[in-house]
Amino acid sequence: MPPVLDTTETDRVDLTAQFGSTDFFDGAATRTIGYNQGYLGPVIRMAPGGLGAQVRNALDVPVTVHWHGLLVPGEHDGGPQAAIRSGASWSANMQIDQPPATAFYHTHAHGRTASDVYAGLAGVIHLTDGRDDDRGLPSAYGVDDLTLVLQDRRFDTGGRMTYDLSMMDVMHGFVGEVMVVNGQIDAVAAVPKGVTRLRLVNGSNARIYTLFMSDDRPMHLVATDGGFLDVPIALETLILSPGERAEVLVDFGDGRSVALMSGGDPNQGPMGMMGRMRGVINRVIDRSFTVLDFAIDDTLPVRIDAVPDTLDGAMPDLDGTDVRTRRVSLDMGMGPGGGMGPGMMGPGGMMGPGGMMGRGMMDGEGFRGPMMSGMGVFGINGRPYDMDRIDYEVGLGTTERWIVESPMLAHPFHIHGAMFQVVREDGRAPRPEHRGWKDTVLVTGETELLVRFDRPASADFPFMFHCHILEHEDRGMMGQMTVS
Repeated sequence: MPPVLDTTETDRVDLTAQFGSTDFFDGAATRTIGYNQGYLGPVIRMAPGGLGAQVRNALDVPVTVHWHGLLVPGEHDGGPQAAIRSGASWSANMQIDQPPATAFYHTHAHGRTASDVYAGLAGVIHLTDGRDDDRGLPSAYGVDDLTLVLQDRRFDTGGRMTYDLSMMDVMHGFVGEVMVVNGQIDAVAAVPKGVTRLRLVNGSNARIYTLFMSDDRPMHLVATDGGFLDVPIALETLILSPGERAEVLVDFGDGRSVALMSGGDPNQGPMGMMGRMRGVINRVIDRSFTVLDFAIDDTLPVRIDAVPDTLDGAMPDLDGTDVRTRRVSLDMGMGPGGGMGPGMMGPGGMMGPGGMMGRGMMDGEGFRGPMMSGMGVFGINGRPYDMDRIDYEVGLGTTERWIVESPMLAHPFHIHGAMFQVVREDGRAPRPEHRGWKDTVLVTGETELLVRFDRPASADFPFMFHCHILEHEDRGMMGQMTVS
Protein backbone atom coordinates (compact mmCIF):
# COMPACT_ATOMS: atom_id res chain seq x y z
CA MET A 1 0.00 0.00 0.00
CA PRO A 2 1.15 3.58 -0.55
CA PRO A 3 2.37 5.41 2.56
CA VAL A 4 -0.22 7.50 4.38
CA LEU A 5 0.02 11.26 4.88
CA ASP A 6 -2.47 11.79 7.71
CA THR A 7 -3.72 15.37 7.98
CA THR A 8 -6.53 14.64 10.42
CA GLU A 9 -4.39 15.72 13.40
CA THR A 10 -2.11 18.32 11.79
CA ASP A 11 -4.70 19.98 9.48
CA ARG A 12 -1.85 20.36 6.99
CA VAL A 13 -0.68 18.73 3.76
CA ASP A 14 2.75 19.35 2.23
CA LEU A 15 3.60 17.90 -1.17
CA THR A 16 6.72 18.14 -3.32
CA ALA A 17 6.73 17.17 -6.98
CA GLN A 18 10.10 15.48 -7.42
CA PHE A 19 12.17 13.24 -9.67
CA GLY A 20 12.71 9.60 -8.79
CA SER A 21 13.91 6.28 -10.12
CA THR A 22 11.68 3.20 -10.17
CA ASP A 23 12.60 -0.43 -10.87
CA PHE A 24 9.36 -1.89 -12.19
CA PHE A 25 11.44 -4.90 -13.22
CA ASP A 26 14.59 -5.93 -11.33
CA GLY A 27 17.64 -4.04 -12.54
CA ALA A 28 15.72 -1.85 -15.02
CA ALA A 29 15.59 1.68 -13.62
CA THR A 30 13.11 4.14 -15.11
CA ARG A 31 13.40 7.81 -14.26
CA THR A 32 9.97 8.68 -12.91
CA ILE A 33 8.31 11.51 -10.99
CA GLY A 34 6.00 11.62 -8.01
CA TYR A 35 4.73 13.57 -5.03
CA ASN A 36 6.96 13.17 -1.95
CA GLN A 37 8.44 10.00 -3.47
CA GLY A 38 9.81 8.61 -6.70
CA TYR A 39 6.57 7.39 -8.28
CA LEU A 40 2.95 8.32 -7.47
CA GLY A 41 2.21 9.98 -4.11
CA PRO A 42 1.07 9.09 -0.60
CA VAL A 43 -2.53 8.41 0.32
CA ILE A 44 -3.68 11.69 1.89
CA ARG A 45 -6.14 11.20 4.74
CA MET A 46 -8.38 14.26 5.24
CA ALA A 47 -11.22 15.15 7.60
CA PRO A 48 -13.81 17.95 7.39
CA GLY A 49 -12.54 21.36 8.43
CA GLY A 50 -9.65 23.68 7.64
CA LEU A 51 -6.64 22.33 5.75
CA GLY A 52 -3.44 24.21 5.05
CA ALA A 53 -1.86 23.03 1.77
CA GLN A 54 1.55 23.69 0.26
CA VAL A 55 2.91 22.26 -2.99
CA ARG A 56 6.54 22.67 -4.02
CA ASN A 57 7.83 22.03 -7.53
CA ALA A 58 11.29 20.44 -7.61
CA LEU A 59 10.91 19.42 -11.27
CA ASP A 60 12.06 21.34 -14.33
CA VAL A 61 8.54 21.62 -15.83
CA PRO A 62 5.35 23.29 -14.57
CA VAL A 63 3.04 21.21 -12.36
CA THR A 64 -0.20 21.60 -10.43
CA VAL A 65 -2.14 19.53 -7.93
CA HIS A 66 -5.74 19.16 -9.07
CA TRP A 67 -7.83 17.85 -6.16
CA HIS A 68 -10.02 15.59 -8.31
CA GLY A 69 -13.21 15.00 -6.33
CA LEU A 70 -12.72 17.74 -3.71
CA LEU A 71 -15.40 20.43 -3.66
CA VAL A 72 -13.23 23.52 -3.31
CA PRO A 73 -13.31 26.97 -4.98
CA GLY A 74 -11.64 27.45 -8.35
CA GLU A 75 -8.65 29.23 -6.80
CA HIS A 76 -7.85 26.03 -4.85
CA ASP A 77 -8.83 23.50 -7.53
CA GLY A 78 -5.39 23.18 -9.17
CA GLY A 79 -6.41 23.58 -12.80
CA PRO A 80 -4.16 24.71 -15.65
CA GLN A 81 -4.19 28.38 -14.57
CA ALA A 82 -2.61 27.38 -11.24
CA ALA A 83 0.55 25.94 -12.81
CA ILE A 84 3.56 26.12 -10.46
CA ARG A 85 6.80 26.94 -12.26
CA SER A 86 10.01 25.06 -11.59
CA GLY A 87 11.46 25.92 -8.18
CA ALA A 88 8.31 27.70 -7.00
CA SER A 89 5.56 26.74 -4.55
CA TRP A 90 1.83 27.22 -4.05
CA SER A 91 -0.06 27.44 -0.80
CA ALA A 92 -3.65 27.85 0.30
CA ASN A 93 -5.92 27.56 3.31
CA MET A 94 -8.64 25.19 2.14
CA GLN A 95 -11.96 24.20 3.69
CA ILE A 96 -13.06 20.59 3.36
CA ASP A 97 -16.84 20.28 3.62
CA GLN A 98 -18.25 17.18 1.97
CA PRO A 99 -19.17 13.58 2.84
CA PRO A 100 -16.57 10.80 3.20
CA ALA A 101 -15.26 9.55 -0.15
CA THR A 102 -12.25 8.30 -2.07
CA ALA A 103 -10.81 11.10 -4.23
CA PHE A 104 -7.85 11.49 -6.55
CA TYR A 105 -5.11 14.08 -7.04
CA HIS A 106 -2.85 14.67 -10.02
CA THR A 107 -1.05 17.31 -12.04
CA HIS A 108 -3.15 19.32 -14.51
CA ALA A 109 -0.61 21.47 -16.38
CA HIS A 110 -2.09 21.90 -19.84
CA GLY A 111 -0.28 20.04 -22.61
CA ARG A 112 1.63 17.96 -20.04
CA THR A 113 -1.13 16.27 -18.07
CA ALA A 114 -0.97 12.98 -19.98
CA SER A 115 2.81 12.58 -19.96
CA ASP A 116 3.33 13.70 -16.35
CA VAL A 117 0.49 11.69 -14.82
CA TYR A 118 1.83 8.69 -16.73
CA ALA A 119 5.28 9.37 -15.27
CA GLY A 120 3.84 9.32 -11.74
CA LEU A 121 2.29 12.62 -10.65
CA ALA A 122 -0.89 11.23 -9.09
CA GLY A 123 -2.19 9.91 -5.78
CA VAL A 124 -5.28 9.05 -3.72
CA ILE A 125 -7.26 10.95 -1.08
CA HIS A 126 -9.31 9.39 1.71
CA LEU A 127 -11.97 11.77 2.99
CA THR A 128 -13.05 10.41 6.37
CA ASP A 129 -15.32 11.27 9.26
CA GLY A 130 -13.93 8.48 11.46
CA ARG A 131 -17.24 6.58 11.53
CA ASP A 132 -16.53 3.62 9.23
CA ASP A 133 -16.58 1.16 12.14
CA ASP A 134 -20.09 2.36 13.00
CA ARG A 135 -21.09 1.66 9.39
CA GLY A 136 -19.77 -1.90 9.62
CA LEU A 137 -17.13 -1.19 6.97
CA PRO A 138 -13.55 -2.50 6.87
CA SER A 139 -11.24 0.34 7.87
CA ALA A 140 -7.83 -1.14 8.78
CA TYR A 141 -5.54 0.43 6.20
CA GLY A 142 -3.59 -2.17 4.23
CA VAL A 143 -5.27 -5.06 6.06
CA ASP A 144 -8.97 -5.14 5.17
CA ASP A 145 -9.12 -1.66 3.57
CA LEU A 146 -7.00 -1.70 0.40
CA THR A 147 -6.31 1.32 -1.83
CA LEU A 148 -5.66 0.14 -5.39
CA VAL A 149 -4.44 2.54 -8.11
CA LEU A 150 -5.02 0.74 -11.42
CA GLN A 151 -2.68 1.68 -14.27
CA ASP A 152 -1.49 0.12 -17.50
CA ARG A 153 2.01 0.83 -18.77
CA ARG A 154 4.35 0.04 -21.67
CA PHE A 155 7.94 -1.12 -21.29
CA ASP A 156 10.84 -1.44 -23.68
CA THR A 157 12.91 -4.61 -24.12
CA GLY A 158 15.15 -3.49 -21.26
CA GLY A 159 12.22 -3.26 -18.83
CA ARG A 160 12.04 0.55 -18.71
CA MET A 161 8.66 2.29 -18.82
CA THR A 162 8.07 4.21 -22.05
CA TYR A 163 5.63 6.83 -23.28
CA ASP A 164 5.91 6.85 -27.06
CA LEU A 165 2.83 8.23 -28.82
CA SER A 166 1.69 7.20 -32.27
CA MET A 167 -1.24 8.72 -34.11
CA MET A 168 -3.40 5.79 -33.01
CA ASP A 169 -2.40 6.41 -29.38
CA VAL A 170 -3.62 9.98 -29.65
CA MET A 171 -6.92 8.94 -31.20
CA HIS A 172 -7.73 6.09 -28.80
CA GLY A 173 -5.71 7.27 -25.82
CA PHE A 174 -2.45 5.70 -24.65
CA VAL A 175 -2.83 2.17 -23.28
CA GLY A 176 -0.17 -0.28 -22.12
CA GLU A 177 0.30 -4.03 -22.22
CA VAL A 178 1.41 -4.45 -18.59
CA MET A 179 -0.87 -4.08 -15.56
CA VAL A 180 0.57 -1.99 -12.72
CA VAL A 181 -1.18 -1.69 -9.34
CA ASN A 182 0.18 0.85 -6.83
CA GLY A 183 3.32 1.04 -8.97
CA GLN A 184 3.93 -2.73 -8.79
CA ILE A 185 3.86 -5.50 -11.40
CA ASP A 186 2.67 -9.05 -10.61
CA ALA A 187 2.00 -8.21 -6.97
CA VAL A 188 -0.35 -10.32 -4.84
CA ALA A 189 -2.67 -8.70 -2.30
CA ALA A 190 -2.89 -10.51 1.05
CA VAL A 191 -6.39 -10.35 2.55
CA PRO A 192 -8.02 -11.72 5.71
CA LYS A 193 -10.55 -14.56 5.60
CA GLY A 194 -13.45 -12.14 5.77
CA VAL A 195 -14.85 -9.05 4.07
CA THR A 196 -12.31 -6.67 2.52
CA ARG A 197 -12.88 -3.18 1.17
CA LEU A 198 -11.29 -2.33 -2.18
CA ARG A 199 -10.94 1.36 -2.99
CA LEU A 200 -10.55 1.19 -6.77
CA VAL A 201 -9.03 4.19 -8.55
CA ASN A 202 -8.64 4.25 -12.33
CA GLY A 203 -5.33 6.08 -12.66
CA SER A 204 -4.75 5.05 -16.27
CA ASN A 205 -4.40 7.62 -19.02
CA ALA A 206 -7.06 6.02 -21.21
CA ARG A 207 -7.88 2.39 -20.39
CA ILE A 208 -11.47 1.58 -19.44
CA TYR A 209 -11.73 -1.43 -17.11
CA THR A 210 -14.67 -3.84 -16.97
CA LEU A 211 -13.90 -5.42 -13.61
CA PHE A 212 -15.11 -8.79 -12.30
CA MET A 213 -13.91 -11.50 -9.94
CA SER A 214 -12.39 -14.60 -11.55
CA ASP A 215 -14.88 -16.95 -9.85
CA ASP A 216 -17.83 -14.60 -10.42
CA ARG A 217 -18.33 -13.84 -6.73
CA PRO A 218 -20.14 -10.50 -6.31
CA MET A 219 -18.53 -7.15 -5.64
CA HIS A 220 -20.75 -5.12 -3.32
CA LEU A 221 -20.62 -1.46 -4.37
CA VAL A 222 -20.74 0.81 -1.31
CA ALA A 223 -19.43 4.15 -2.67
CA THR A 224 -19.02 6.03 -5.93
CA ASP A 225 -17.01 9.21 -6.71
CA GLY A 226 -18.96 11.40 -4.30
CA GLY A 227 -19.30 9.04 -1.36
CA PHE A 228 -21.42 6.30 0.16
CA LEU A 229 -24.62 4.82 -1.27
CA ASP A 230 -27.70 4.22 0.88
CA VAL A 231 -27.46 0.43 0.48
CA PRO A 232 -24.77 -1.83 -0.99
CA ILE A 233 -25.37 -3.00 -4.58
CA ALA A 234 -24.16 -6.47 -5.59
CA LEU A 235 -22.42 -6.32 -8.97
CA GLU A 236 -21.04 -9.00 -11.27
CA THR A 237 -19.14 -6.41 -13.32
CA LEU A 238 -18.03 -2.85 -12.62
CA ILE A 239 -17.04 -0.48 -15.43
CA LEU A 240 -14.41 2.01 -14.29
CA SER A 241 -13.10 4.67 -16.69
CA PRO A 242 -10.13 7.03 -16.17
CA GLY A 243 -10.68 9.36 -13.21
CA GLU A 244 -13.53 7.30 -11.71
CA ARG A 245 -13.38 5.77 -8.23
CA ALA A 246 -15.48 3.05 -6.65
CA GLU A 247 -15.44 1.31 -3.27
CA VAL A 248 -16.52 -2.33 -3.22
CA LEU A 249 -16.69 -5.01 -0.54
CA VAL A 250 -15.55 -8.53 -1.44
CA ASP A 251 -16.15 -11.50 0.87
CA PHE A 252 -13.09 -13.78 1.06
CA GLY A 253 -14.63 -15.85 3.88
CA ASP A 254 -14.51 -19.09 1.86
CA GLY A 255 -10.70 -18.99 2.09
CA ARG A 256 -10.16 -19.42 -1.65
CA SER A 257 -7.64 -17.42 -3.65
CA VAL A 258 -9.19 -15.38 -6.43
CA ALA A 259 -8.25 -12.65 -8.90
CA LEU A 260 -9.71 -9.31 -9.90
CA MET A 261 -10.07 -9.43 -13.68
CA SER A 262 -10.96 -6.99 -16.46
CA GLY A 263 -12.47 -7.34 -19.88
CA GLY A 264 -11.01 -5.62 -22.91
CA ASP A 265 -11.06 -1.85 -23.29
CA PRO A 266 -14.17 -0.84 -25.28
CA ASN A 267 -12.14 1.81 -27.10
CA GLN A 268 -9.46 -0.64 -28.26
CA GLY A 269 -9.62 -3.46 -30.76
CA PRO A 270 -7.41 -5.61 -32.99
CA MET A 271 -5.64 -3.72 -35.78
CA GLY A 272 -6.78 -0.37 -34.42
CA MET A 273 -10.49 -1.10 -34.69
CA MET A 274 -12.42 1.76 -33.11
CA GLY A 275 -14.59 1.61 -29.99
CA ARG A 276 -18.05 0.25 -30.78
CA MET A 277 -16.84 -2.04 -33.58
CA ARG A 278 -14.95 -4.08 -31.00
CA GLY A 279 -18.19 -5.70 -29.72
CA VAL A 280 -18.17 -8.26 -32.51
CA ILE A 281 -14.55 -9.13 -31.75
CA ASN A 282 -15.26 -9.59 -28.04
CA ARG A 283 -17.82 -12.29 -28.83
CA VAL A 284 -15.19 -14.49 -30.45
CA ILE A 285 -11.96 -13.44 -28.69
CA ASP A 286 -11.52 -13.45 -24.90
CA ARG A 287 -9.65 -10.22 -24.16
CA SER A 288 -9.88 -10.50 -20.38
CA PHE A 289 -6.76 -10.20 -18.22
CA THR A 290 -5.73 -10.30 -14.58
CA VAL A 291 -5.65 -7.00 -12.73
CA LEU A 292 -4.62 -8.29 -9.27
CA ASP A 293 -4.36 -11.65 -7.52
CA PHE A 294 -5.62 -12.05 -3.94
CA ALA A 295 -4.33 -14.63 -1.45
CA ILE A 296 -5.80 -15.44 1.96
CA ASP A 297 -3.48 -14.69 4.90
CA ASP A 298 -4.77 -16.55 7.96
CA THR A 299 -2.59 -14.42 10.24
CA LEU A 300 -4.57 -11.27 9.41
CA PRO A 301 -7.41 -10.44 11.80
CA VAL A 302 -10.98 -10.81 10.54
CA ARG A 303 -12.72 -7.62 11.63
CA ILE A 304 -15.77 -7.73 9.34
CA ASP A 305 -17.48 -10.98 8.35
CA ALA A 306 -20.64 -9.68 6.65
CA VAL A 307 -21.64 -6.97 4.19
CA PRO A 308 -23.80 -4.33 5.93
CA ASP A 309 -27.46 -4.20 4.92
CA THR A 310 -27.63 -0.40 4.84
CA LEU A 311 -25.34 2.61 4.64
CA ASP A 312 -25.88 6.25 5.51
CA GLY A 313 -25.04 7.84 2.16
CA ALA A 314 -27.39 10.43 0.69
CA MET A 315 -28.41 9.47 -2.84
CA PRO A 316 -28.73 12.27 -5.41
CA ASP A 317 -32.27 13.52 -5.96
CA LEU A 318 -31.90 16.84 -7.76
CA ASP A 319 -34.88 18.78 -9.11
CA GLY A 320 -34.59 18.94 -12.89
CA THR A 321 -37.63 21.16 -13.50
CA ASP A 322 -37.11 24.70 -14.74
CA VAL A 323 -33.31 24.41 -15.04
CA ARG A 324 -30.96 25.59 -17.76
CA THR A 325 -30.01 22.93 -20.32
CA ARG A 326 -26.64 22.79 -22.06
CA ARG A 327 -25.52 20.39 -24.77
CA VAL A 328 -21.88 19.29 -24.65
CA SER A 329 -20.41 17.50 -27.68
CA LEU A 330 -17.06 15.72 -27.26
CA ASP A 331 -15.48 16.19 -30.70
CA MET A 332 -12.56 14.30 -32.20
CA GLY A 333 -10.24 15.02 -35.08
CA MET A 334 -10.67 18.74 -35.74
CA GLY A 335 -7.95 20.59 -37.63
CA PRO A 336 -6.42 23.77 -36.17
CA GLY A 337 -9.25 25.85 -37.61
CA GLY A 338 -12.03 23.33 -36.95
CA GLY A 339 -13.19 20.47 -39.11
CA MET A 340 -11.32 17.31 -40.02
CA GLY A 341 -7.54 17.59 -40.15
CA PRO A 342 -5.04 15.45 -42.09
CA GLY A 343 -4.10 12.28 -40.28
CA MET A 344 -7.08 12.55 -37.95
CA MET A 345 -10.39 10.73 -37.78
CA GLY A 346 -12.34 10.46 -41.01
CA PRO A 347 -15.79 9.11 -41.89
CA GLY A 348 -16.58 5.71 -40.44
CA GLY A 349 -13.88 5.99 -37.81
CA MET A 350 -11.01 5.23 -40.21
CA MET A 351 -7.58 6.81 -39.93
CA GLY A 352 -6.54 9.24 -42.63
CA PRO A 353 -2.97 9.87 -43.86
CA GLY A 354 -0.67 11.78 -41.62
CA GLY A 355 2.53 11.77 -39.65
CA MET A 356 3.30 10.30 -36.27
CA MET A 357 3.00 12.02 -32.94
CA GLY A 358 6.15 13.57 -31.55
CA ARG A 359 7.96 11.05 -29.42
CA GLY A 360 8.29 11.12 -25.67
CA MET A 361 9.62 8.57 -23.27
CA MET A 362 11.00 7.86 -19.84
CA ASP A 363 14.45 6.36 -19.77
CA GLY A 364 17.48 6.05 -17.58
CA GLU A 365 18.68 9.52 -18.57
CA GLY A 366 15.53 11.44 -17.86
CA PHE A 367 11.92 12.10 -18.74
CA ARG A 368 10.86 13.80 -21.95
CA GLY A 369 7.22 14.71 -22.49
CA PRO A 370 5.57 14.31 -25.90
CA MET A 371 5.94 16.90 -28.64
CA MET A 372 2.48 18.28 -29.48
CA SER A 373 3.19 20.11 -32.74
CA GLY A 374 2.11 18.99 -36.20
CA MET A 375 -1.17 17.44 -35.08
CA GLY A 376 -4.85 18.24 -35.40
CA VAL A 377 -6.77 18.91 -32.21
CA PHE A 378 -9.87 17.75 -30.35
CA GLY A 379 -12.53 19.99 -28.88
CA ILE A 380 -15.86 20.50 -27.17
CA ASN A 381 -18.79 21.86 -29.17
CA GLY A 382 -16.51 22.35 -32.17
CA ARG A 383 -13.89 24.42 -30.36
CA PRO A 384 -10.55 23.34 -28.88
CA TYR A 385 -9.61 24.45 -25.38
CA ASP A 386 -8.44 28.05 -25.02
CA MET A 387 -7.11 29.10 -21.62
CA ASP A 388 -8.13 32.70 -22.34
CA ARG A 389 -11.74 31.86 -23.20
CA ILE A 390 -14.60 31.27 -20.73
CA ASP A 391 -17.02 28.80 -22.30
CA TYR A 392 -19.82 28.86 -19.71
CA GLU A 393 -20.97 31.28 -17.01
CA VAL A 394 -22.85 29.35 -14.33
CA GLY A 395 -24.83 30.68 -11.38
CA LEU A 396 -23.58 29.77 -7.92
CA GLY A 397 -26.05 27.53 -6.09
CA THR A 398 -27.87 26.53 -9.27
CA THR A 399 -28.60 23.17 -10.85
CA GLU A 400 -28.19 22.68 -14.61
CA ARG A 401 -29.06 19.89 -17.02
CA TRP A 402 -26.10 18.87 -19.17
CA ILE A 403 -26.63 16.53 -22.12
CA VAL A 404 -23.23 15.17 -23.03
CA GLU A 405 -22.77 13.55 -26.44
CA SER A 406 -19.94 11.30 -27.62
CA PRO A 407 -20.20 10.86 -31.40
CA MET A 408 -17.08 8.64 -31.50
CA LEU A 409 -15.55 6.33 -28.91
CA ALA A 410 -16.45 6.22 -25.23
CA HIS A 411 -15.24 9.27 -23.31
CA PRO A 412 -14.97 9.65 -19.50
CA PHE A 413 -16.38 13.13 -18.82
CA HIS A 414 -15.22 15.00 -15.71
CA ILE A 415 -16.49 18.26 -14.18
CA HIS A 416 -14.33 20.14 -11.66
CA GLY A 417 -15.74 21.62 -8.48
CA ALA A 418 -19.15 19.95 -8.71
CA MET A 419 -21.00 16.68 -8.21
CA PHE A 420 -23.77 15.46 -10.47
CA GLN A 421 -26.60 12.98 -10.76
CA VAL A 422 -26.67 10.71 -13.82
CA VAL A 423 -30.28 10.81 -15.06
CA ARG A 424 -30.20 8.84 -18.31
CA GLU A 425 -27.61 6.92 -20.31
CA ASP A 426 -28.40 6.39 -24.00
CA GLY A 427 -32.11 6.76 -23.21
CA ARG A 428 -32.05 4.26 -20.34
CA ALA A 429 -31.79 4.43 -16.56
CA PRO A 430 -28.19 4.79 -15.34
CA ARG A 431 -26.05 1.74 -14.67
CA PRO A 432 -25.90 0.69 -10.99
CA GLU A 433 -22.41 2.14 -10.55
CA HIS A 434 -23.74 5.52 -11.75
CA ARG A 435 -26.62 5.83 -9.26
CA GLY A 436 -24.62 7.64 -6.59
CA TRP A 437 -23.02 11.07 -6.65
CA LYS A 438 -20.50 11.37 -9.49
CA ASP A 439 -17.90 13.79 -10.82
CA THR A 440 -16.76 11.58 -13.73
CA VAL A 441 -18.95 9.46 -15.99
CA LEU A 442 -18.28 7.30 -19.04
CA VAL A 443 -20.25 8.66 -22.00
CA THR A 444 -20.89 6.09 -24.73
CA GLY A 445 -23.51 7.93 -26.76
CA GLU A 446 -25.68 10.49 -24.95
CA THR A 447 -25.71 10.94 -21.18
CA GLU A 448 -28.00 13.31 -19.29
CA LEU A 449 -26.72 14.87 -16.07
CA LEU A 450 -28.11 17.14 -13.38
CA VAL A 451 -25.17 19.15 -12.05
CA ARG A 452 -25.19 21.14 -8.81
CA PHE A 453 -22.79 24.10 -8.57
CA ASP A 454 -22.07 25.02 -4.95
CA ARG A 455 -18.47 26.27 -5.19
CA PRO A 456 -17.38 29.55 -6.81
CA ALA A 457 -14.84 29.93 -9.60
CA SER A 458 -13.59 33.20 -11.08
CA ALA A 459 -12.35 33.99 -14.58
CA ASP A 460 -8.79 33.91 -13.23
CA PHE A 461 -9.25 30.38 -11.81
CA PRO A 462 -12.21 28.80 -13.62
CA PHE A 463 -13.40 25.20 -13.31
CA MET A 464 -12.61 22.75 -16.12
CA PHE A 465 -14.89 20.22 -17.80
CA HIS A 466 -13.19 17.73 -20.07
CA CYS A 467 -12.63 14.22 -21.33
CA HIS A 468 -10.46 12.29 -18.85
CA ILE A 469 -8.66 10.35 -21.56
CA LEU A 470 -5.60 12.46 -20.88
CA GLU A 471 -4.31 12.54 -24.46
CA HIS A 472 -7.70 13.94 -25.53
CA GLU A 473 -7.66 16.53 -22.76
CA ASP A 474 -4.17 17.73 -23.71
CA ARG A 475 -5.20 17.97 -27.38
CA GLY A 476 -8.11 20.30 -26.58
CA MET A 477 -11.18 18.28 -25.48
CA MET A 478 -11.70 20.63 -22.55
CA GLY A 479 -13.67 23.74 -21.67
CA GLN A 480 -13.82 26.08 -18.70
CA MET A 481 -16.48 27.96 -16.76
CA THR A 482 -16.98 30.53 -14.07
CA VAL A 483 -19.39 29.93 -11.19
CA SER A 484 -20.67 33.06 -9.44
